[in-house]
Amino acid sequence: MIVKSIPSLLTVGNLFLGVIAILLVFNEKPSLAAMMVLIAMLLDGVDGRVARALNAQSEFGKELDSLSDVISFGVAPAFIMYVVAFQDLSPALAWTATALFPICGALRLARFNVITSNAGYFIGLPIPAAGGVLATLALFKEDIPVSVLLTSTLVLALLMVSTIRYPNFKKVGIPRSAIWVIPIIVLISVVLGLLFESQLSKILFIPLLLYALYGLKKNVDRRLPKRFRKRDKSQESTDDSAKSEKPA
Repeated sequence: MIVKSIPSLLTVGNLFLGVIAILLVFNEKPSLAAMMVLIAMLLDGVDGRVARALNAQSEFGKELDSLSDVISFGVAPAFIMYVVAFQDLSPALAWTATALFPICGALRLARFNVITSNAGYFIGLPIPAAGGVLATLALFKEDIPVSVLLTSTLVLALLMVSTIRYPNFKKVGIPRSAIWVIPIIVLISVVLGLLFESQLSKILFIPLLLYALYGLKKNVDRRLPKRFRKRDKSQESTDDSAKSEKPA
């Protein structure tokens, strides 16, 4: 019974860190708050794998995971950005942008829960990635204009409810014999996060941002051939006719 509860305990740890992140940012510790979100991402990434390895998957765990994700990767990153960057904006604009992010995250999770497809991709930017980008992006407030931060928040929110496809790495499983390594990895991550909260958060921002941009690039690549196919065909036919008109 205790073994079967391990995935849910990891999910509760994810939720706990999300709440701690909210408390930290309101206590003027945004770097540490962003690190809590990133560690919560780690727990979110392993809870499902541990559940599959232990054959402990359940509807309860699925719903608990979604509820935790709304707090840790929706509400917490939105509050981090609000406290760090949006308080000087007009209340209507700041409150709307702050509320829109977790709302879109909740919509994305609800859609994910009712999709039965086992395709190897996510539809829309996963909320952990979006929350990780937003939480770490807030740390660059001194280097990036508030208007860019506001626009980025809205874009990330829209990407979550979009139909853009993103790679799904959750199919990569964990052998049951390697589950004992998970607590060690989490502990090391917590220690490193506490020691290098600001530097590590900013470093991890880069791969998270690349993942968010990757989906946009793939979407553009998938749509471009449809638009230019006719152009290419007409160009080929023009070249063929020009060749046929050349004297032998």
